[in-house]
Amino acid sequence: MILTAYLLMCAIFGTTFLAIKIGVEAGMPPFFAAGLRFFIAGLILFTWLLVKRKATLRMLLEPNFWLIGLGSTFFTFATLYWAEQHIDSGIAAMLSATGPMMILVLQSAIARQSPPGGAFLGCAIGFAGVFVLLLPKLGIGSDPLWLLSCLLVLLGELGYAAGSLFTRKVMMAAKETPPIAVNAVQMLFGGLSLLLLSTFTEDFRLEAFGSWSGIGSLAYLIVVGSMLGHSIYAWLLKTTNAFFPSTWLYVSPIIALGLGAMLYDEQLTGYSVLGSVLVLAGIVLTNWREWGMRLRRTAVSRS
Repeated sequence: MILTAYLLMCAIFGTTFLAIKIGVEAGMPPFFAAGLRFFIAGLILFTWLLVKRKATLRMLLEPNFWLIGLGSTFFTFATLYWAEQHIDSGIAAMLSATGPMMILVLQSAIARQSPPGGAFLGCAIGFAGVFVLLLPKLGIGSDPLWLLSCLLVLLGELGYAAGSLFTRKVMMAAKETPPIAVNAVQMLFGGLSLLLLSTFTEDFRLEAFGSWSGIGSLAYLIVVGSMLGHSIYAWLLKTTNAFFPSTWLYVSPIIALGLGAMLYDEQLTGYSVLGSVLVLAGIVLTNWREWGMRLRRTAVSRS
């Protein structure tokens, strides 16, 4: 069940980078598009959970869920959406692959948790793969918007890492609260924060909603990317640990890179192939011990 959910999550998140790119290039203001995506997804999920009596209105008054929404949704996606106006979706995905490494560093420095064997080496190899993937683009470093966009995606991953760690801490302290409910509320708060940011920084353009690509991108990201993908992520956070689910950021960028090349004419070179191999090697080495333990437990339970 865990492996199936993990693979589905990776496949979903691998498509979202290109969907974001399509939306912002269709004229959707980035903060508004991100805010509308998460606010609507969170509202639908939370309403459904209220009907099923798996959530209560009191959750809306919980400050911890606001903090999760600020880190996991607002900070992470404000930077990502803005950056994808200026960089390829594959590049944005590869920069996002630094998330697990940042989580590992924060766990070691703040939570003082010892990393699993080979984890730091795996992260180093994965990050080297990201660097190789970016290497051809570094030649255009004279473009300040491109450099700023790359930096913002990396900074956004700090919010992602902090949000992931705090999400697990909150959910472990409130084990009776379904992970999907936590995800719904934090998306509501994160989406509302993004909409507020859009109100003060962007001009609303109604014509953006006249494009099928813009509307289709938004609908896909709401239903598949947010409601399904992020709910699976929240479940994996509670079921495993803060680091393991975040490793989708090593797998999904490979999918995003391929989709960008096949469907959106984004450049795919020998550097991309080499970098992808290094990223995959990093993810395998990082999780080798944990995956081995889970496979052994599965074998024992079936015997």
